Amino acid sequence: MTGADPQPSPRRIWRALRRPRAAAGTLVLVALLTGALGANWLAPHDPAKSDLRLRLKPPSREYPLGTDWIGRCLLSRLLFGIRLTVAVGVVTVAAGVAVGVVFGLLAGFYGGMLESLIMRATDLLLAFPYFLLTIVFVAVLGPSLLNAMIAIAAWTAPHYIRLVRSVVLSVRGREFVEAARAIGRPELGILTRHILPACVPTLTVQAAIFCAQNMLMGASLSFLGLGAQPPSPELGAMLGAGRQYLRVAPQVVAVPAVGIFLGVLAFNFLGDALRDHLDPTGGRAA
Repeated sequence: MTGADPQPSPRRIWRALRRPRAAAGTLVLVALLTGALGANWLAPHDPAKSDLRLRLKPPSREYPLGTDWIGRCLLSRLLFGIRLTVAVGVVTVAAGVAVGVVFGLLAGFYGGMLESLIMRATDLLLAFPYFLLTIVFVAVLGPSLLNAMIAIAAWTAPHYIRLVRSVVLSVRGREFVEAARAIGRPELGILTRHILPACVPTLTVQAAIFCAQNMLMGASLSFLGLGAQPPSPELGAMLGAGRQYLRVAPQVVAVPAVGIFLGVLAFNFLGDALRDHLDPTGGRAA
């Protein structure tokens, strides 16, 4: 059950974003997204272009963050890598929210056999350790960034099903829902106009937190060779391929590691601040 206001105003969300942690996370996130979306114009070099004569060069004016083991510009690869890593977090959370909202609303509103079927399937997925479940999915589908995203989304969706169901159970008997029934509003209208808005605080908070977790999971799969494949400039793949050069050229590992760190930190700061302000209970499932 959640103690969040079922219909938070934009003013409340704006106040939450002005808190120090949220502001810091938002600023870092805006900077990362600006670099990622503008990578085509900001990158000084082609991220896939290699030159063995320039391999493992330290930072310089032409290559501000140095080069990797085959002479590719690390700054260019960082900008394009942030785009891929953030996309993994955002897309997998969006897919998880879409599935979670549909099945969570159905389970919480209608109950009965439908709820039992949905929740038992959800419990079955949640029974597996999250990293093991994603590895199994990728092993079946084959290693690629798309398949890694499908696996992460499949792990994310059950959490949102439980979250949405818990909110629906807490509000479906409240006065505004009963009033909507009394005036003859159809069930679809009750779900979309009265119950779904009550899920917004919890979904907003958890989306930020899960974006950070899913980014880290996607990078971990790519680090293990199960996600993005060479020569894709994904940060986890860059980290995995460059670890053998840690002693001779630390920047090869430091650059993607800092990119992952900043992205995860930004989403976590944003999620924690929103949770404290919009959803003091943290959106715990009932």
